[in-house]
Order: sequence, then structure tokens, then C-alpha cells
Amino acid sequence: MKAFQVTRYSKKDKLVLTEVPEPTVSENEVLVQIHAAAINLLDSLIRNGDFKIFLPYKPPFTNGHDMAGVIIKVGANVSKFKVGDEVYARPSDYHIGTFAQLIAVSENDLALKPKNISMEEASSIPLVGLTSWQALVEIANVKKGQKVFIQAGSGGVGTFAIQLAKHLGAFVATTTSSANTHLVKNLGADLIIDYKNEDFSKILKDYDLVLHSNRDNKILHQSLQILKQGGTLVSLTGPPTSEFAKKIGLGWPFQFIMSLLSMSVKRFAKKLNVNFEFLFMRSDGYQLSEITSLIEAGKIRPVIDRVFPFEQTNEAISYVETGRTKGKVVVKVQ
Repeated sequence: MKAFQVTRYSKKDKLVLTEVPEPTVSENEVLVQIHAAAINLLDSLIRNGDFKIFLPYKPPFTNGHDMAGVIIKVGANVSKFKVGDEVYARPSDYHIGTFAQLIAVSENDLALKPKNISMEEASSIPLVGLTSWQALVEIANVKKGQKVFIQAGSGGVGTFAIQLAKHLGAFVATTTSSANTHLVKNLGADLIIDYKNEDFSKILKDYDLVLHSNRDNKILHQSLQILKQGGTLVSLTGPPTSEFAKKIGLGWPFQFIMSLLSMSVKRFAKKLNVNFEFLFMRSDGYQLSEITSLIEAGKIRPVIDRVFPFEQTNEAISYVETGRTKGKVVVKVQ
């Protein structure tokens, strides 16, 4: 089968399209014929080697973290799915590889594809959907009437998180450029801040949750300051914490390093009497099935910027790296 592989960690090297053996399927896995795969910034970070400390993939390996397709084979112990099922998933860490024609996926990572959307739309959902769910539902337990600030509202996570926060009954503020105001307003944003001309830290106050996705340390500190006492900032960009290192099974040296990395921001959060959490989303087929229900009920809709042919996966990654996408970018595998 064909697959796009990382042949060595590098910011300059592109993924290499090559022939690789068909995946073998263990007793708890299914083999999926991939119809579409979404591009995430995570794919670039993995290719660059930015995460190799705690995700030490050994090149060559197939990249890609989002997919939708059809099951063509099931393992002996698989009970939730059958051949012919249309499914989607963010395969778990160390089992990635969606930039390919086939992939073996644990049944625990899978959910049935929403019936009312296309394969391309479905492939755009798992990573950003699970990220939003784990931040808003699992960590923050957002309730009706609470105030939520979602940064970069027109991005992949932002377009999904705004809709989920509105479904949960929150008042939603977001940042975007003036060109994308109409998009985020249609998704449900109540207060829209033009980040090029306005300072969110002078406008927002007493928020229950900030979904933080900016790499600027100044923005991180300003974001903590708009929280009410007891509020929570969930960061998708770090710094990673010792709790995170422990959760993913890293030894005490890594836990110590990450405690040092996050010491300053955690100290600042404690001084403000607010909470700082680092989120690196995990695969979860059950949560994804909950998201399926919301999509089929019309509560959340996918937002697709562009669809590239499979052969142009590298071009699709480059497009995402510009940081100017509205929603998600997808490659059509077949």
C-alpha cells in the first residue's frame, strides 16, 4: 500500500510517498480502508521532532492522526464493529499513520462515522473534537451560563470548541481576524475580538474557562488574569506539567524536567487563585461516539477549508503551517 512517511526528523524534509507492507491486525484491532485523512499542526510537530522526547517514533514511520474510512477486516476479539462499517478515529499514540491507504486501529479508538456527513468532513473531526471535549467537558465541566474564552476561533480546534461550548450553554468569547468574524459568529460566538486591533485582556473579565492555544508567554499570562478565582486555563501549547508526564508514563527525570518547565506559570496561577492545566489529547472511541451523536443531531457541524488529493499531502501540510486556515484541511485518499 502507499503511505507518506517521515524518513528522518527534519523541519525541511517533506514526507516521502512510498510503498509499505499492509498492516497486520491484532485480535483487538480492525483494518480500515482510509477514504480521507485530516491535517493537524501536530503532524508537522511530529515530523520536526518537537515531541520526540515523549513520543519517540523511530523513522521511517507513517505520519497522520485523523481518518475516516471503511472496515475491511476485524480481529478475533473485536465485538463493537464489523466489516463494512463506516468509522472514524484519532488512532492512539504509537499507532498513528493515517496518511496511508490502510491502517490498523484499536476498536477502543474507533467510533461509527456520523451518518449525515461525508468521509472528508468526518475525517476532520476526531483530533479537534476530542481536544475540545476533553478540555470543556472532562477537565472544565462547563455548565450553562458560564463564560468561556476560546482563542483562535477560526482554527481547527476553535471552530469545533465554539460549537461545543454553545451546546453546553456557555457564553463564548473568541479571537479571530476581521475577515473571519462572520464565520465564528455563525458558529455561535457571542463576543468576537479582532486580535489585530483589540486587546482581549482589556475586554474580558471573570471568565470560568480559557482554552489557550497561543505560544506567546505574554498571552498566556494575560489569559490567566482574565479568569475568575477558581477558574481554569487549559493550554494546548504548554508548558507541559509533571502531572502530564506522570499520566503518560514518563519516568521521574521527565516529570522533574516538566515540573521545572511549568513552575513559573503554575506559581503565577496559584497567586491568582486559578488553575493551569496542560492538555495533550488522547484517543477515546467512547467520547468520539458522543460527538457523533451531537453531529447527527445537528448541534455541531464540521468546518472544512480545503480538500487536497492524497498525492498532495505535503502541500496540504504546508498550507496548514501558514496558520491562515479556516477550520480543517483534509486529504482525500480515495
